[in-house]
Amino acid sequence: MVEIREISADELKEKLENGEKLELVDVRENEEVEEGMIPEAKHIRMGEIPDQLDYFNKDKEYIMICRSGRRSENVCAYLQDQGYQVRNMTGGMLEYKGKTKPKSE
Repeated sequence: MVEIREISADELKEKLENGEKLELVDVRENEEVEEGMIPEAKHIRMGEIPDQLDYFNKDKEYIMICRSGRRSENVCAYLQDQGYQVRNMTGGMLEYKGKTKPKSE
């Protein structure tokens, strides 16, 4: 198993509060993001990732987010296999204490 780089929910919150520009991708289902997602995140459902590869740039690092960190870890493994730089937010939105907003279409 390839090692997946990680970032904790607290570390991510701190980076955002410090104004860092990060590439965040929320891979949860539509119903889940309606309850709130990190405002800076782009929503691409886990099942849609293979069809959305042209969104990703191999020169950037993407932080993957889901509810608990399990699905985003799977997405990280897949994208890493495709040659992308990714990091998994451990603990997912269950542990994220920063600002969130409901997803607006």
